[in-house]
Amino acid sequence: MAHWLSSKNILEQTKNSKLLTTQKIKILLLFAITLVAVFLFALTIGSVNVAFPEVVSALLGNTHSKNASIIMQIRLPRALLAVAVGGGLSVAGAVLQSVLKNPLAEPYVLGISGGGTFAALLSMLLGFSFFLTQFFAFAGALFVTAFILYLGSKMKAGFQPTTILLSGVMIGAFFGAAILITVTLMRENLQTALFWIVGTLSFAEQAHSYYAFYVSVLLSFLISLRGYRLNLIAMENTDEQTLGINLNRERLILLGLSGILTGALVSVSGVIGFVGMIVPHIIRNKFGFDNRFILPLSFLGGAVLLLASDTLARTIILPAELPVGAITAFFGTPVFIWLIKKREYGFTF
Repeated sequence: MAHWLSSKNILEQTKNSKLLTTQKIKILLLFAITLVAVFLFALTIGSVNVAFPEVVSALLGNTHSKNASIIMQIRLPRALLAVAVGGGLSVAGAVLQSVLKNPLAEPYVLGISGGGTFAALLSMLLGFSFFLTQFFAFAGALFVTAFILYLGSKMKAGFQPTTILLSGVMIGAFFGAAILITVTLMRENLQTALFWIVGTLSFAEQAHSYYAFYVSVLLSFLISLRGYRLNLIAMENTDEQTLGINLNRERLILLGLSGILTGALVSVSGVIGFVGMIVPHIIRNKFGFDNRFILPLSFLGGAVLLLASDTLARTIILPAELPVGAITAFFGTPVFIWLIKKREYGFTF
């Protein structure tokens, strides 16, 4: 049975391939062009359909067109937020899958998203402002991340991926129960709470969207720079003394960066599950195991997936809309089950 992340596969692809070959550049360009195409399409469709030339004109600074305000103040921030959240969650998922050596690992499964959501709902229950709600969500996600890092640093037998993964699942279950209790106690903001629990981009505003976009791109870039070290972490029985790298510290750094990234995104979108699991897994299955290439490709793939999902969510039942998290969960659940049943992905810890 072939291992999902075998040392042989990773080592061969790391040593025997350049960081960017002509083929890899073509693949990245294809994904980038697809993202631009889906992005522009998302700006044209909605309760009011806008012609493509008018969209381009508004993006180039022509604010005198009939629908310029719709494009620049409503659809553009939301599209940027979709790119930020989808790309960032996919990068975070790719890191967690490599560090924990399990394709089912992602921020949603590890309870990071659940911690942020509980904190956000608690803020709503206490009647705090939306800004404080976002701050609570970020702090809640960071708390769970810090707890996971604490567990990872205190293990006597060294870093144990299985223990971390199971601990994260239990943390997620705990916060799931806390979320249900909080919702039961709420008298107001129930619809907002429901959308936050399922995940939505309907809260998109210009300031929040640009902040999320910049943070997501920056942290994803910083994580991608550590792609080679992530390859070493994903390999089994790596000799740290020979490499001259403290892999346990690298694990904690990458987990910390992924947690901060997830917390920033949960604070503006709520819980959007499965994106961080599906995208990195499919990309690895198609394009190999070299994280120097997989991480930026995961960002582009996740951005395309969530942008397309959000476009569907806000147009399928016009004039109302669905939470985008419901769309990703609807398609993600069958994939999740398929991953569990797929026999060729064996795990050894």
